[in-house]
Amino acid sequence: MQATTTAPLFAARLRPARSYGTAGGWLGLVLAGIVGAPFAIAIPQLLLPGGVAYGLAAAGLIAYSVQQGRRGRHYQQINLWPDQLEIVEASAGQAPVMQRFAPSSVRLRLVRDSFERTTAIFLHHAEGELELGRLLSRDEKSSFARAFGKALRQARRGA
Repeated sequence: MQATTTAPLFAARLRPARSYGTAGGWLGLVLAGIVGAPFAIAIPQLLLPGGVAYGLAAAGLIAYSVQQGRRGRHYQQINLWPDQLEIVEASAGQAPVMQRFAPSSVRLRLVRDSFERTTAIFLHHAEGELELGRLLSRDEKSSFARAFGKALRQARRGA
């Protein structure tokens, strides 16, 4: 898979910004059931609307859990050697796609907002542009762009 045997100048596996998960939601749902059970027993008219609301909340948490599970399987692997740049992108249910470039033939383009925060990172190459770090948060994009840009300049000087 790798054409060179030297250690990469830069290597990163970019994954989506992960939330704390759904454990808090499930805990809240259980606590709501425990607190709401005496009211449902004491006032039977609340049983149907309370049960519907409880079911909708459980269905929403299940859907959110499935979405987070799928989102966690996306990644972008970036390896930079002095003589080549290798980018592997993988999504849930799809085979990983690898692209290779010469470091001297690519340019990094950053998109910034009005507060000079990095909002997007593009790798401009002969066939077009490729977005890097699409899965990262805004703060992570900024630090990734700084580190990757420094390594890309170093690879160009070494080539």
